[in-house]
Amino acid sequence: MLDNHQKNIATFIHLSTFSRFIIPFGNFIGPLILWISNKDKSEFIDHHGKQALNFQISILLYAIIIGTITIPLFVFKILGGLDFMEFNGFHDFHINIGKPSPLLYIGGGLGVIMILAFIVELALIIRASLKARNGDLYNYPLTINFLK
Repeated sequence: MLDNHQKNIATFIHLSTFSRFIIPFGNFIGPLILWISNKDKSEFIDHHGKQALNFQISILLYAIIIGTITIPLFVFKILGGLDFMEFNGFHDFHINIGKPSPLLYIGGGLGVIMILAFIVELALIIRASLKARNGDLYNYPLTINFLK
């Protein structure tokens, strides 16, 4: 039988991921501290702590992958408009973005996907915290289980 203390700890594990807006890497530090200090007290807390950390690690991994694909596309587009052989100072410095290339569309599309993924991430964290508050187990979708 779960008591309110266990439900509250599990809920705060999920909500502590929002501390990243105040503290760098707070989305890892907050849940990690709460999980480590309470994981031996309850299987319920242990499950939610692992899920929250696995989800945050997975989101970081996905963001790194999409970022490594997106950033070079923008850089290639910007550097493609520069002529380095005739660079005579900043008075002749021009970047031609009059003709959008497919690279720009692909990079912009991936950027939009990252924004949508951020909104979905926030919604999933709120949903997980509500499930924990109600005493239900929750598994985040598309999560790689680093902690088992």
